[in-house]
Amino acid sequence: MAMPGTRVRFCPAPSGWLHVGGARTALFNWLWARRTGGDFVLRIEDTDADRVSAESAEGMLEALRWLGLDWDEGPGVDGPHGPYVQSDRRLLYEQVVNLLLKADLAYDAYETPEELEAARERAAAEGRPPGYDGAHRDLSDEERHRYQREGRRPTIRLRTPDEGTVAWDDEVRGRITIDWSTIGDFVIWRADETPTYYLANTVDDLAMGITLVARGEDLLSATPRQLLLGDLLLRDRLLDDALSAASYPGRPADAGRPGWAHLPIIVGADRKKLSKRHGDVAIDAYRRAGYLPEVMVNFLALQGWSWDGVTERMTADDLADRFSFDRVGSNPAYFDTDKLRAMNGDRIKELDDGELAERLQPILADADLILVPPEPEHARLILGLAPLLRERIQILSEAVPLVAPLFREEVVHEDAAVAKHLRAPADRVLDAAAAALEELEEWDVASIHAALDGVAEQVGVGRGKAFQPVRVAVFGSAVSPPLPETLALLDRATVVARIRAARDLVHG
Repeated sequence: MAMPGTRVRFCPAPSGWLHVGGARTALFNWLWARRTGGDFVLRIEDTDADRVSAESAEGMLEALRWLGLDWDEGPGVDGPHGPYVQSDRRLLYEQVVNLLLKADLAYDAYETPEELEAARERAAAEGRPPGYDGAHRDLSDEERHRYQREGRRPTIRLRTPDEGTVAWDDEVRGRITIDWSTIGDFVIWRADETPTYYLANTVDDLAMGITLVARGEDLLSATPRQLLLGDLLLRDRLLDDALSAASYPGRPADAGRPGWAHLPIIVGADRKKLSKRHGDVAIDAYRRAGYLPEVMVNFLALQGWSWDGVTERMTADDLADRFSFDRVGSNPAYFDTDKLRAMNGDRIKELDDGELAERLQPILADADLILVPPEPEHARLILGLAPLLRERIQILSEAVPLVAPLFREEVVHEDAAVAKHLRAPADRVLDAAAAALEELEEWDVASIHAALDGVAEQVGVGRGKAFQPVRVAVFGSAVSPPLPETLALLDRATVVARIRAARDLVHG
């Protein structure tokens, strides 16, 4: 489905971390660009200076890179319609506002926040819609001068039609029609002289030639306002004049009005919109926990998009070959964390030893167990542990408590494990195990296994009662990867020394 003219965008506001809803939006746009042979544009919307931060912006870019969602134009990737950070586009927004004022399509409004709140309360008491009542729509020169003498700083509002409807065909929701009577004149320029979302977003989508705006349904109420503003800017070439006056690149030659697709919200197990109350919802939290990026991409694609094939397990290339907005539903998408964990565990089982070892490295580094890149001995140890962990973890961070004792010089013994497993005859087990392991001719899995079986027979206990005291002595915990296989990865002297040191912990 080659559609080279396709241009879609993802435009996060860097006021926090990239959450799963934003990542899903970015992914759907990226998939559509890759499916159609078009362009995926990344734009940073940072006009709300009080909320945005450079740290957040870089974190969002890193999260997108981790997911593999590369952009064709945007920060760090020059394109013909930049700049791609809104704070660098202020002059263009100023020119647009000036032209709208000059054409009497917008006007200064001087109400204070208190006056606006009082107007909303009056409307509610009288049963009228709560939107702006247009009180400053047609101020006289005398009234404007009076407000200016009082030191009031105006907002700038766009005039909206008093009657009629606005309608569009949504790629997800079909035909949508809204009465203008429900939408009051809205602010396009704040009193602090910064553009609102309506203005900056609309100007940039048109100026960059975006052909489809795919975003969350929580922004659906903004669409009528943006349709109106967009039509006004294209009418009489207001946007083209503003681009020229600000010395910004012109719009693509064949650019028109974008289409729209409003994506369903993502909900948690309580069927309420996914938020912090459901736990970690930031992509970076899933990265740090040890979810694999290809699994997150696969899982996020299923949040609202359906595939009628025999499997839901797909690579990014598979998804790009199949994705279309006509298979995106309008009902809320359920973020099933159990399904995500299961998919991640299945993918871990598919990794070969070398690849799993490589994926484990940043997780172990975050836990302060290794350096990146790891020292040669640590790299050997991780590679040896990979096949022992593959069937035992669903997310990579679950490996940390299992293997941490192997990377630390001192053993921290868990009180519960000591109380349960280092009881008589554990003292005789540990003595026999230390002696047997120290005398082995070969330090390998088969020899260690045979030695520990011999200890059980010698002391007269079952294998579990022989293995567990040794496990607690060496690892400090009653839980570890398979014991003989793990001991074989360690230095013999270290194993024997830990077993003998634990002898003092045994109680009657």
